[in-house]
Amino acid sequence: MVDSRESKEADSIRRRRECESCQKRFTTYERIDEIPYMVVKKDGRRERFERQKVLSGLLQACQKRPVSAGKLEAIVDETETYLMDSPERERTTSEIGELIMSRLKGLDTVAYIRFASVYRDFKDVREFKEELEQLLSHKSAAAAAKE
Repeated sequence: MVDSRESKEADSIRRRRECESCQKRFTTYERIDEIPYMVVKKDGRRERFERQKVLSGLLQACQKRPVSAGKLEAIVDETETYLMDSPERERTTSEIGELIMSRLKGLDTVAYIRFASVYRDFKDVREFKEELEQLLSHKSAAAAAKE
């Protein structure tokens, strides 16, 4: 290779090469073939994964709660890694939501309930109460196990 530089549009790399046997020079262009990571919504639609959208939802759930931005960033990082590790480059919103909720549950129960109420789309107070009861029974079982 004789020379390498980005194209004017910065969407490819231009490389000047030289054939070792005949010394002729030629140019190649290399382009990154980026296939976006997708999220499959409950209604079957597919959307491009947006890191900022996940972070925004977490920030709303943790508003006025003692959860650091670094911990929220770590949850978003883990979520993004989870999506990138998928061989078919897509995951369902239910998989992603459950991952986020499991991390929030260990961080802050109020933030967890806030996130769950939006994610699970509680239809009435009964569904909300059931989620709270499950959370409380899980916490009391964990406390009993420590004793």
